[in-house]
Amino acid sequence: MILDFGSARMRATTVAIDDPGPLERFLPESGPSTAFIRRGEGFVGLGEAARFETDTLEAADVWWEEISQQIDHDSEMPGEFGVGPLAVGLFTFDPDRSEERSVLTVPQTVIGRRGGRCWMTRLGVSHNDMALPPPRGPVQAPVGSTRIGGSMSEDVWTGIVGEVVSLIRSDEVAKVVLARDLRVRADEPIDLRFLLDRLIENYPMTWAYLVDGMVGATPELLLRRQDGLVTSRVLAGTVWQGSEGHEGRQLAAELARSEKDISEHEFAVTSVAEALAPYCHAMNVPDAPSVLRLPNVMHLATDITGVVGPESGALGLAAALHPSAAVCGTPTHLALDIISELESLDRGRYAGPVGWVGMNGDGEWAIALRGGQVRADSPNDIQLFAGAGIVADSDPQIELAETDAKLVPMLQALGLG
Repeated sequence: MILDFGSARMRATTVAIDDPGPLERFLPESGPSTAFIRRGEGFVGLGEAARFETDTLEAADVWWEEISQQIDHDSEMPGEFGVGPLAVGLFTFDPDRSEERSVLTVPQTVIGRRGGRCWMTRLGVSHNDMALPPPRGPVQAPVGSTRIGGSMSEDVWTGIVGEVVSLIRSDEVAKVVLARDLRVRADEPIDLRFLLDRLIENYPMTWAYLVDGMVGATPELLLRRQDGLVTSRVLAGTVWQGSEGHEGRQLAAELARSEKDISEHEFAVTSVAEALAPYCHAMNVPDAPSVLRLPNVMHLATDITGVVGPESGALGLAAALHPSAAVCGTPTHLALDIISELESLDRGRYAGPVGWVGMNGDGEWAIALRGGQVRADSPNDIQLFAGAGIVADSDPQIELAETDAKLVPMLQALGLG
């Protein structure tokens, strides 16, 4: 579905602005809005000039190419990364097995900050109508948040993990990522802006996102495409008790030596490198991972970089990379079949790509992790998700504890952490 554009051309205007302060403070109480923020940089999008609901990233890529060709952009900051009209999206993990739909929207107004420079882009207005919108009023903390269970009990989930471990040990598959959910109900509609505020405050090193009722703070960047350079941050392998002082250093060292976690991580790195290779003229894959520390967990992390041509845009590259072994498994088709058969959960947009693409194909797509979905027909309820990579050495109780640790950011924001 396309709104407003029709067959007519649309004018977009970008102006440099003084630092507006926290970007999230411009998110309105009602109406469509989006956010993609890390360490104070990124953008918020207000309103909706166009919207496309689809089942595939490939279809969304074609739609955005057609739409962007209808936009004439007048800019005081030409060529800057992320500046100008954007398409902001959120995609399902597995469109063949989900009742949810993927969505790509074009915000009417974008307010952004990057590298100390701030800007505003608006569609359909001239330089004479570029006043900054007023900041929002107070946001509402969740009232009466209560856990109401998930799609399966903890015992059922650990039993499924045991089944998958048996399949892996019999060489039917190498790795499977299993997810579980937890529903939380509040006494009043949940203000997603409050949750976003808490995530930005508590987890500044992650990519905080708000798109179409889903909010979260993900540490995993599926890819960034900027001026022909593509970067993908692969995370797999996790520990979660403590992150400070001697205990934290010891846990980081143990994670870096863990055969189980290294094996899980290598599957994920290989899947991303192999998916990117056909699009890259050159590629760098580090020999060993680093340890990424977050307040609640540590991950093994590898940043893969490559050089791509102008024909390879961020959304098309995201389609090539998703789903990686970090959120699905290895081999991909076998892991997807096992997830579909055993997981007993519609992941919806959880573990799907979330992010943005610009008119020149540059963009950033993260993986929608550490988040939850609020649906329009049940504004008091939020469905949280967490997953764990299962390999031959996995222990079901330890994997359950890992998912509990990954639920902490959202539970904290809901007042339940």
